[in-house]
Amino acid sequence: MTVLEKIIRHFPKAVAGKEQEFTSGSIRKAVFMLSVPMILEMMMESIFFLVDAYFVSSLGANAIATVGLTESVLTLVYAIAIGLSMGVTAIVARRIGEKDIPGASQVAVQAIFLGVVVAILISVIGIIYPKEILTLMGGEPDLVAEGYGYTQILLGGNVTIMLLFLINAIFRGAGDASAAMKVLIFSNLLNIVLDPLFIFGWGPVPAFGVKGAAIATTIGRGSAVIFQLCILFFGWTKIKLGFKDLVIRAGIMLNLIKVSLGGIGQFIIGTSSWVFLMRIMAEFGSEVVAGYTIAIRVLMFTLMPSWGMSNAAATLVGQNLGAGKPARAETSVWKTGKYNAWLMIVVSLFYLVLAETIVKIFSDDPDVIKYGALSLRIIAAGYVFYAYGMVVIQAFNGAGDTKTPTVINFFCFWLFQLPFAYAAAIYFGWGVLGVLLAITIAEALIAVIGIIWFKKGNWKQVKV
Repeated sequence: MTVLEKIIRHFPKAVAGKEQEFTSGSIRKAVFMLSVPMILEMMMESIFFLVDAYFVSSLGANAIATVGLTESVLTLVYAIAIGLSMGVTAIVARRIGEKDIPGASQVAVQAIFLGVVVAILISVIGIIYPKEILTLMGGEPDLVAEGYGYTQILLGGNVTIMLLFLINAIFRGAGDASAAMKVLIFSNLLNIVLDPLFIFGWGPVPAFGVKGAAIATTIGRGSAVIFQLCILFFGWTKIKLGFKDLVIRAGIMLNLIKVSLGGIGQFIIGTSSWVFLMRIMAEFGSEVVAGYTIAIRVLMFTLMPSWGMSNAAATLVGQNLGAGKPARAETSVWKTGKYNAWLMIVVSLFYLVLAETIVKIFSDDPDVIKYGALSLRIIAAGYVFYAYGMVVIQAFNGAGDTKTPTVINFFCFWLFQLPFAYAAAIYFGWGVLGVLLAITIAEALIAVIGIIWFKKGNWKQVKV
């Protein structure tokens, strides 16, 4: 049987999530069965951004820039959500590998409680200070006046983002990536319908403009969270929750926080770096920010498959360490990294050739197209490094060693990327090119340092 025939044969099983045993048998098959639904899940997550960008782009550069500046702030929310998710996936995967289903269920409940508390605190800030947030990010007065409602709704409703990430992390840790994928397919279909409805208005629904994109996205994500809770409480996955489980278990929550702190730290370091990069971009005008925003959203769409494979590596590492098979865990990482690299090489060539054509789908402004295409090309040039870097970093996280990636991120983002970007763009006068080069070089550094550190093997001894 050829490789293509095997892919065609196993693809429906992977999407359906019929196989959830990943601590024995073929590693290549395990990577495939986990990666397919995780790639589709990550692509569904990025479609939120692309759909919003597509519909909002017709409202002008200020509207696109509003989305970009808000998303830069939201990356801090994503940092907390993804950081907590790393802890959740690592511990749930370890418990599943140990055949401790009740223990995995208890971790799931504490994760949901923790996510709700954190989201409430962020909501208060977002609802009260949306104008100040956009101003702090460098938004011009007319942009702030036009777009603060978008910021207010997305930050105010961030509980939908938090729980969407956390509950899908529970599914991934349990090896049921298919459930996470189905949730996001449902959510995206709803968002695609609601976006034009609330942005442009129809019938009794008024046109909310850029604010409507936030309304649609929040409703779409909120509906997905309800779907997730139904899956958990009705037992449509390995983990089934009951109302008797809804109690606070301080020991489990503290362990979850302990494991997650490194994940939160590494993503706060990484995403705060993106916030400062956006702030530097804002110095060059709304057209530059708009072009950069479109490029980042397009790039995120093709980075999500890479994230999907990386998440598959994290699950395989966690479950195989739980099953007492560290050698199998390590082999899974190298194989996943190789597959990811081939995928990213193909994607980077696509962007290098078709950059302007892609940006023109979202805007006809010559300056927006110019800077968007430049952003696509420079960042995509480092895709092969991102491929290995993502897999290795997620392997650490899947083992529960969230401290190591935090140290790597701190060095590469704060001690290298930000000073380099500022000096190149402002001091040496390279402008936008300086910021983009800082992004690509920093990601390459992460990959190189991550691989060297991973080979030392200390992650195999981490207890969670």
